[in-house]
Amino acid sequence: MKYLCLVYLDEKRLDELPDEDCVAYDAKIRASGHCLASEALESVRTATTVRLREGKVTVTDGPFAETKEQLAGFYMIDAQDLDAAIRIAAGIPPAHVGSIEVRPVRPIRDTVAATRQLKT
Repeated sequence: MKYLCLVYLDEKRLDELPDEDCVAYDAKIRASGHCLASEALESVRTATTVRLREGKVTVTDGPFAETKEQLAGFYMIDAQDLDAAIRIAAGIPPAHVGSIEVRPVRPIRDTVAATRQLKT
């Protein structure tokens, strides 16, 4: 099952985490076959939020909400179950100074394709 591990932390603490530690952990879980994709994100200052309301697009500088911790990166992993996903997420270095949100990926493409197949 696929899980998205969202890495949140206060950007002021980012310097406490050597990039080398994050890259080493990434290499470890890629080698194990658990990591499907991962990336660090640029500063929240570079974020742009897009909304579509009543046919009108609005663009706002910055993240969608003011929070103490910002989304700093993600890991898309493949794990047997939630317990295994939590074990993998616990090893992500920013867990030491921030938090890792673990969420199952909703297989929307598979669900839509199956529904279409049933209709034909």
